[in-house]
Amino acid sequence: MYLISSCLCGVNCKYNGGNNLNKYCVKLLKAGKAILVCPEQLGGLSTPRIPAEILGTAEGVISGKDKVLNKDGRDVTNEFLKGAKETLHIAKESKVKVAILKEGSPSCGVNFIYNGKFNGIKIEGRGITTSILESANIEVISDIDMEDYRNGIFRSF
Repeated sequence: MYLISSCLCGVNCKYNGGNNLNKYCVKLLKAGKAILVCPEQLGGLSTPRIPAEILGTAEGVISGKDKVLNKDGRDVTNEFLKGAKETLHIAKESKVKVAILKEGSPSCGVNFIYNGKFNGIKIEGRGITTSILESANIEVISDIDMEDYRNGIFRSF
C-alpha cells in the first residue's frame, strides 16, 4: 500500500483550492494500491488557505527551534505538526512502506521547499511530513522523481 498526497490524485486540497493531478498516482489509486492524505487538512487547515512556508528546516520545526508561518505572518506550526503526525499514524496503521508526496510543499516536499520568504525561490530541504515519515523508516519519493523510480512500483502500468 502506498500513501499519496491527495492533491496528486485530483483532490482539490492545495492551498489555492486546486490540485496537482498525476496520472501515475491516479493509476495506483484506481488499482486499490493507495491511501490518500493531505497533511495540511489533517492538521486542521482549511482549503483554500493562505500559503505557508518553513522558516528554517523541517527538523528545526520538529525540534521546536523553527516555525511555519503563513504569508500573513500567522504561526501555523502546530497545524503542520499535527497533520504530519496524523499522516504517520495513518501510514503505520495501513502498513505503508512508500509515500509519494508533492514536491515543494512545506508538508510534503522531498527534495526542496520554498525559502520562507514568499518570493518563489526554492531551496534544498524537506517538508515536515516527509521528515516525520522518513524518521519512521517509510520511504518517501516526490511526484517529480516517481517516474524514474525503479523498485517495481510502476512497472505494471
